[in-house]
Amino acid sequence: MGDSGIDAACLDTEVAVPMPFRCPISLDLMKDPVTLPTGITYDRCSIERWIEAGNASCPVTKQPLGVGGGLYLIPNHALRKMIQSWCVENRSLGVERIPTPRIPVSPYEVSEACKRVAAAANRGDARRCGELVGKIKSWVKESERNKRCVTEGGAGDALSAALETFGSASAEGQHGGLLEEIVSALAHVRPASEEGLARLGSATSLHCILGFLNSDDLSSRQNAVLVLKEAISSDRIWHRALVDGIEEAMVRMIREPIGPTATNASLLTLFNMISQSPNSDKTTSKLLQLGLVPLLIDLLLDSSDKGVCERVLGVLDLLCESREGREEAFGHALTMPILVKKILRVSNLATDFAVAILWKLCKNEEGDDRRALIEAIQAGGFQKMLVLLQVGCGDGTKVNVRELLKLMHLHKDRVDCVDSSLDLKYLKRP
Repeated sequence: MGDSGIDAACLDTEVAVPMPFRCPISLDLMKDPVTLPTGITYDRCSIERWIEAGNASCPVTKQPLGVGGGLYLIPNHALRKMIQSWCVENRSLGVERIPTPRIPVSPYEVSEACKRVAAAANRGDARRCGELVGKIKSWVKESERNKRCVTEGGAGDALSAALETFGSASAEGQHGGLLEEIVSALAHVRPASEEGLARLGSATSLHCILGFLNSDDLSSRQNAVLVLKEAISSDRIWHRALVDGIEEAMVRMIREPIGPTATNASLLTLFNMISQSPNSDKTTSKLLQLGLVPLLIDLLLDSSDKGVCERVLGVLDLLCESREGREEAFGHALTMPILVKKILRVSNLATDFAVAILWKLCKNEEGDDRRALIEAIQAGGFQKMLVLLQVGCGDGTKVNVRELLKLMHLHKDRVDCVDSSLDLKYLKRP
């Protein structure tokens, strides 16, 4: 009863909610009554959850609803007004009046809006396109249900096409406000088709996104990186080179963080840029020259966000595939201690990445002094490897752990081990 707008204590002692006002599913006072074709009225959120759970029949009558039963929810305005009047009459007893609900957007409305966006883009009508984009954004912000409906209705594809059309070099200066609105909408509505993703990843669209990544407006930068993350995820984008400046913009997102959402999107974009690009070596080299590794180590030190830690370690693991990447990583004074510290501290995925990086740094070490291996042992790496074998890990990680233990066993008597749980505040940054 806590969500029904009625004080629980008053309800138990004085207020009896009329049964016609209760949802047959939740038994709570209905806030948004809707009627099925079977003639039974339910609260919208309850019956939508019922249908989304895969049920295809009316909960009361057991009659089949047919395919797309959720499309036939008819608002029961008369009952809703009666409920509101009853709430007002019992206000002195602690009953709050339910607000008049907004009618959720329908698939037909989304479809028509997408057609109109496409038509406006084709004739170059920026004003009309802006109005439609604004309407789509307002739908998405109203509820998660609307967001699903808008996404499934193909709004992301229509918006991607509009971005490509208005984002051409000749139009960019004229339609900056419209392009910003489209990117803002695309940050919440993902293209549903490969064609939509391909348009989002076109050179024209990427140039437009890059412009917002390089702006000083934090909201524009966050929206742009969220859209770029989706564009980079498409396989079609890797049939050609990325536009110049993407690497610099992504490193700036790490150097000048906006928040966890933008940072996570930036790290995932970097991961895909390195792992999927046919020019991975060139991309890695450029990112290393831009100073990405020390930024990632510092981020790993400062962040307590699980997702951020996992993604930082994932990107570091890819960068350490190259000799230059390993040199950059080992060149940071806190790399080995923080890698050891993150093992068994964040998640299984983070542990897998941390062990993989340690193995790459130690196995490829040149010279007899084995500095990387010694630092790992000093940070408590030997004990951590033993514990990891005991608690269990994936097959690939287990192989790396065993190989590390073999190497560490040969050199552990040369150093005094330091517990990896010790605070790192006494270690100085380079």
